Amino acid sequence: MKFFRRHLRKNHNHPEQEQQQLVNCYPKHIAFIMDGNGRWAQRQGLPRTTGHVHGVDTMRDIVKACVRLEIPYSTYYAFSTENWRRSDDEVGFLMNLFLTRLPALATEMKEADVKLRFIGNRQKLSRKLQSEMAKAEDLTKDGQYHVFVAVNYGGRAEITDAVKTIAGKVKEGHLIPDNINEKTIAEHLMLSGVPDPDLLIRTGGEQRISNFLLWELAYGELFFTKTLWPNFAEKELREIVSDFARRDRRFGKA
Repeated sequence: MKFFRRHLRKNHNHPEQEQQQLVNCYPKHIAFIMDGNGRWAQRQGLPRTTGHVHGVDTMRDIVKACVRLEIPYSTYYAFSTENWRRSDDEVGFLMNLFLTRLPALATEMKEADVKLRFIGNRQKLSRKLQSEMAKAEDLTKDGQYHVFVAVNYGGRAEITDAVKTIAGKVKEGHLIPDNINEKTIAEHLMLSGVPDPDLLIRTGGEQRISNFLLWELAYGELFFTKTLWPNFAEKELREIVSDFARRDRRFGKA
């Protein structure tokens, strides 16, 4: 994986041609780890739950910013398999927040020409939440811009499930082990058929990927910002993607 730090070369006097060249090199798929909601609230003397509410609003705004930037795919880490370890009160609040905010969010996504889809294991979620997720996916199914929200998602679990499915096909005689390759594995992952993320942005200052899209981010550029997620805005996103567009990505070549 390649890493790059937050050293942004600001030049607001790009000729029109150079600016268009930058736009042509923007990432096609951005993954977001939306970190810092609780710390944002605590620094203002507010309950951690207030930060999560503002975090949903930020996600909505960043989705729309990606549409304005004409980035066709974006994926948001909303709730990991490890997040169940948080207090019952916080987990309960998050599940209820997803449930109550999802209908309005889905309507906004439809109006923004966004196709909303959820990845992760839904079996542990309430039936009511699963139903609202399915309704949101159906409502937005004709959107041009693809947005994936990871709920009860873990990268290791995703790969493990893919291996189990492939092993089952081998056992049943539908697949020969010697024919298993990277394409086979990718076809059994949750983002099958979707371009791998070119860029991961993690807010909140931590510098790790926290079990997020482990397979898909093999060649992704990783960007870490100290900005807490509720404070992350379109201006900083534009700076990051412009910096990304100037990078020379060689994928192992000299």
